[in-house]
Amino acid sequence: MTDLTLYHNPRCSKSRGALELLEARGLTPTVVRYLDTPLDAAQIQSLLTKLGISARQLLRTGEDEYKTLNLADSSLSEAQLIAAIAANPKLMERPILEVGDKAIIGRPPENVLELLP
Repeated sequence: MTDLTLYHNPRCSKSRGALELLEARGLTPTVVRYLDTPLDAAQIQSLLTKLGISARQLLRTGEDEYKTLNLADSSLSEAQLIAAIAANPKLMERPILEVGDKAIIGRPPENVLELLP
């Protein structure tokens, strides 16, 4: 089977739920605690390509940083939004399961099952 990578925040119930669903199926994903080891801009861009979404769609709009950095500003470029996520990893939606050349946001956690064979 293709390697599974779960971008995970253990303090998030949705993220914990996604990990539990995978483990219940006997799967052991590589767990990336992206708050401890933030992704750089190139890694975020790669993940966005696999997700098939824009950086704006990856943003957690309820985070204080979203408001502080004025990320609702529609004139911000994709590169600027990616840079903001790289500098403030809390802004990245979670969890994200990456399987080969595809990825999915686990909200709800059951979404991660869509990428399993």
